[in-house]
Amino acid sequence: MNEYYTYMLRCLELAKKGFGSVAPNPMVGCVIVHDGIIIGEGFHQKYGEAHAEVNAIHSVINKEQLPESTVYVNLEPCSHYGKTPPCADLLIKHQVKEVIIANTDPNPLVAGKGIEKLKNAGIKVTTGILDDEAKALNKRFLCYYTKKRPYIILKWAKTLDGFMDIDRSQVGNNHKYWITNDELKILVHKWRSEESAIMVGTNTALNDNPQLNIRYWKGIQPLRLVIDENLSLPKTLHLFDQQNPTVIFTAKKEESKHNLTYQYINFNDNPLRQILNYLYEKKITSVIIEGGKELLQSFIEQGLWDEARVLTGNKYFVKGLISPEIKGKIISDEEINKDRLTIIYK
Repeated sequence: MNEYYTYMLRCLELAKKGFGSVAPNPMVGCVIVHDGIIIGEGFHQKYGEAHAEVNAIHSVINKEQLPESTVYVNLEPCSHYGKTPPCADLLIKHQVKEVIIANTDPNPLVAGKGIEKLKNAGIKVTTGILDDEAKALNKRFLCYYTKKRPYIILKWAKTLDGFMDIDRSQVGNNHKYWITNDELKILVHKWRSEESAIMVGTNTALNDNPQLNIRYWKGIQPLRLVIDENLSLPKTLHLFDQQNPTVIFTAKKEESKHNLTYQYINFNDNPLRQILNYLYEKKITSVIIEGGKELLQSFIEQGLWDEARVLTGNKYFVKGLISPEIKGKIISDEEINKDRLTIIYK
C-alpha cells in the first residue's frame, strides 16, 4: 500500500503544474507504473487540450507494457465525450491491469461512470488513496460541482488597530492608502492569477479606482466583477477601460459592449445568490472578493465563503472603517516583511 501513496503523491505533483491553466477543468496528474518502474507520466496542461491520462499514455515508449501496468490518477477518468474523448475508454483500449484513483468525479457527466466502465472491462480499480490531499488540490472544482457555486475567497487588508480604510470624510474619495508592503502586493497579484474572477463593490471601485488585474505577476487575467446597482460609477474608472473582460451587476438596463457586460440583478431578492448563480452558469470556478466591507460582510453573514485571506499591515489609522469580523479555522498565520498574512478556512 505504501507504493500507492508514493505514486499518488507524484500524481498530485504533476497535477499542480496545471494550476491556473485548466479551469474550469480540474487539475489532474497521471503516473503509469510497470514492475515498480514509472514508464509514463502526464498532466492536464491546458483547458480544452489532452487530459492527464492521454499525455501519460503517449509518453510510454513501449506500449506493449501497458496491459501489465498500473495507472495512478488523482481524479476518476472521464467517461463522456467533451472537448476530448473519454479517458476511461483509452485505458480500456490499452487493457491496463489496474487503476488507482484518489477522488471520484462529482461532475454529473462522470460521477462514478468512469469507474464503472473500467470495472466492467475487467480492470481492477482502487479508490480513496490520498483522498483528502487530492480534494484540497481541487477544492475549486469540487466546490463548483458540490455547492453549485464558485469557490469563494474573501480578501482584505487591515491595520494593526483594525481599520481597512481611512476616515473618508476627512479626505474624500479617490485617495489610495496602501496598508501592506510591496511584497504582499505582489503576492495578491499572484493570487489573482490563480483564480477565475475578482469582485469589488461600488464604494471600493469609487474610492480606490482599482484595475483588478495582474500587473505584478504573469498569468491569465481574471474576470473583473463589480456591483453598481444604480450605474452611479463614473465611466472614467479603470474598470470601464475594456482592457479585460468585466461584468457589471446592476439593477438598470444597459447595453453591453466589447469586454463590458451589464448583467441585470434584482437587488430586492438576495443579490449575492443571483450573482453566484450567474457565475456558476458561466463556469467560473473561483472568485476573490476584495471589498469593500459591506460586500465582504454580506458574504460572511450569509455563510457564502470558503476561505479568508487577511493581510495586516504594520501601521495604524487611529480612526476609519473597521474591518470585517470573521470566525473560522486559522490554517496559517505568518509574518511577511513586518506585515502578517492570516489564512482562515470556514
